[in-house]
Amino acid sequence: MMAIGMTSNNVGHGVPDLPNWLRHLESLHPKTIDLSLDRVAEVRHRLDLNPSFPIITVAGTNGKGSTCAMLEAVLLAAGYRVGLYTSPHLLRYNERVRINGEEASDEALCEAFAAVEQARGEGSLTYFEFGTLAAVWLFARAGLDAVILEVGLGGRLDAVNAFDTDCAVLTSVDFDHMDYLGDSRLAIGYEKAGIFRAGKPAVCGEFDVPYSVLAHAEKIGADLRRIGPDFGYDGLEPNQWRFTSRDGLRLMLPYPALRGAYQLGNASACLAALEQLRSRLPVAHDDIRRGLLEAVVPGRFQVLPGRPQRIFDVAHNPHAAKALAENLRAMPPTGKTFAVFSMLRDKDIAGVVRAMKEQVDLWLVAGIGQPRGASAEELLRVLEQEGLVKHAEAFPSVAEAYRHACAKAAEDDKILVFGSFYTVAEAMILASSLSDLKNQCEK
Repeated sequence: MMAIGMTSNNVGHGVPDLPNWLRHLESLHPKTIDLSLDRVAEVRHRLDLNPSFPIITVAGTNGKGSTCAMLEAVLLAAGYRVGLYTSPHLLRYNERVRINGEEASDEALCEAFAAVEQARGEGSLTYFEFGTLAAVWLFARAGLDAVILEVGLGGRLDAVNAFDTDCAVLTSVDFDHMDYLGDSRLAIGYEKAGIFRAGKPAVCGEFDVPYSVLAHAEKIGADLRRIGPDFGYDGLEPNQWRFTSRDGLRLMLPYPALRGAYQLGNASACLAALEQLRSRLPVAHDDIRRGLLEAVVPGRFQVLPGRPQRIFDVAHNPHAAKALAENLRAMPPTGKTFAVFSMLRDKDIAGVVRAMKEQVDLWLVAGIGQPRGASAEELLRVLEQEGLVKHAEAFPSVAEAYRHACAKAAEDDKILVFGSFYTVAEAMILASSLSDLKNQCEK
C-alpha cells in the first residue's frame, strides 16, 4: 500500500518526498493515539530490529526533553556515536530523529519509512508507531554506541517500550493525558513505570514518588535508584553544584545551560543514569561539564536576543506552567508581560492559567488550527472564570496575537509565547521571518 502521489520509484529508492510520506503516515490508522504494543511488535519482528547498542528510555510528565538533551550532549562530548528520538517536533519532523547531534535528512527518513511500509503489510500503524520504528531502523544501521528514546505518552503501552531498555529514566509524575493514563498519580505512575525492566537500572527523578512506581519496580525486580535516598544534588555556589549518589560524588559542576533551578533535578537523573551504564559507556568529568553547558532544547524557556525580551515555552500542563512561572519570577523585574496564549482543549487549561495568572499582565489568546485546538472563545471563557477576562484580548491566530504583542510591547516589557508546541511553532516561524525582514532592511 502506498500513499497517493507516491510511486514505486519514490519508495524503492528513497527519493526525498518527506511531506508526502508524512501525509501517508497520518492516514494509516483511524486514531491519532491508540496505545498498544502489538502492532509495533509485529512490524519490529518483520524488520528484524534487535539492536545491540545500549538503550536509555526516558519517560515522565515533564522534564523528558531536557533530560534527553543532557544525556545526548554528555555522551557526544565523550566521543560516542549517539542516536536520539524525541517528540513532538516544533518546526520540522526531522527534529525527532538525531544521529550524532544532527537531524536526520529527508532522504534518510524516506528510506526508513519505505522499509517500515514494506514490513507492515496490510496492518495499520499510528503516526507515532510508524515514526518510532523508522527511527530505530535508522539507528540500527548507523553503527551507534548508544541510543536515547523519549516516550511519547505514558510508557507501558507506548511504541518506544517495544524496545527493551538498558536503563529507564522516569523524570516526573503529574497530571496530563488523563484520558489515556488515568485520573490519579497512582495510575499515571504505574503507566510510566511500565518502561522498567527486570534486573535493569531504573532512575526516578521524582521526589514524591507514587507508591505504584515503587511497587512495580519491586514486583519485576528492577534496580530502582531514587532522587533523595539514592542520589541528589546540592547547589554549592551561584555557578557550581555537586552531584551525590551512593556510588560517589562529582564536584564543581556547572549549572546546565537549560534555564531553571529545577533543571538540577533533570541533570541529576541524567548523571544517575550514566552512572548505572558506566561499564559500557564511561564518561569523564570534563565530558559531563561540557555536556551540561551545551545541551539545548528549542521551545523550553527559549529567550530570543533583543528587546523586548521574547520568551518561548511549550508548557502545556499545570506542572510545566508552574516551572515556567518560577523561571519568570527568577528574572529581573521589568515592565509588563504580554502572553501570547493558546492550548489544546483536552488539556487542563484552567490549571495552566491559575499557575501563570500572577506572571501575566495581558493575555493575547488565539485558537489553534488543529482538531484538538481550543478556540479563542473557549480560552476567554476560562479566563473569565478565573477573573482575568478584563486583561485579555482575542485574535484569529497565534501569528496575529504575536504581531500585536510586538507592536504594543515597550523595550522593557516581555513577550511570552506558551501553551503548546503548536503555539510556539507558529510564533517562532513568524519571529524568524520578521527577523529576516529586519536584517534585509538594515542591509
